[in-house]
Amino acid sequence: MASLDSVTEPVLDKDGVRLTVDDAVATVTLTNPAKRNAQSPALWRALAEAGRLLPGTVRVVVLRAEGKSFSAGLDRQAFTPEGFDGEPSFIDLARGGDAELDATIAEYQEAFTWWRRSDIVSIAAVQGHAIGAGFQLALACDLRVVADDVQFAMRETSLGLVPDLTGTHPLLSLVGYARALEICATGRFVQAEEAERTGLANLAVPADQLDDAVRDLAAALLAAPRDAVIETKALLRGARERSYDEQRVAERAAQARRLRDLAGMGE
Repeated sequence: MASLDSVTEPVLDKDGVRLTVDDAVATVTLTNPAKRNAQSPALWRALAEAGRLLPGTVRVVVLRAEGKSFSAGLDRQAFTPEGFDGEPSFIDLARGGDAELDATIAEYQEAFTWWRRSDIVSIAAVQGHAIGAGFQLALACDLRVVADDVQFAMRETSLGLVPDLTGTHPLLSLVGYARALEICATGRFVQAEEAERTGLANLAVPADQLDDAVRDLAAALLAAPRDAVIETKALLRGARERSYDEQRVAERAAQARRLRDLAGMGE
């Protein structure tokens, strides 16, 4: 498998986001290390566009970041009266109507929703700080491989806000209600050992081994037939809403589809 760094012409490269594609593996890279990959509405739109631009050949998407930090979270310029050039400030948004504010937040969330699409498996490669929106972006992925210097934190509550970029659902699913509440309400750091122990991270490795570990995981995911991975992912994601007996029925239906496809009898 090729390097996680850009080895082909980028499909997208703007507003702090670069998308490259190497056959079945796409790599989305945050490219503003000077600002510790702080996030803005323009970056969120670029991330959403990256999801829309994925070719159908892609099976695994790797999310990574340049520099020492994965993402320091929301750029604090958002809270200034002037905000970002060409963007309404958050203060202006707060003064608007409820429908407008809801629609704007929903648009921001689109940068975080596509990583769990049924036809791909996404891996976040996380080093250094992953704060607030950075933590939620890592949580948006199916899997997380972290460097031993990682520091997750959900700082929104300490700023008088709530996590609103889709991070609460996966956080609760991974660590349970009590720990999720404690992490969010205190804003404390979660480091590599705890992240791996509690399920926030699938694997923690020395920082200089992060790319290799992600590359190995991507290769292992590609070793299984695509349709079997897609069906298994759908089974696991749907299990939260199904009873035990309903899950048994779903397993039988999925297996029947796979057997028919393997026998050349698929509809």
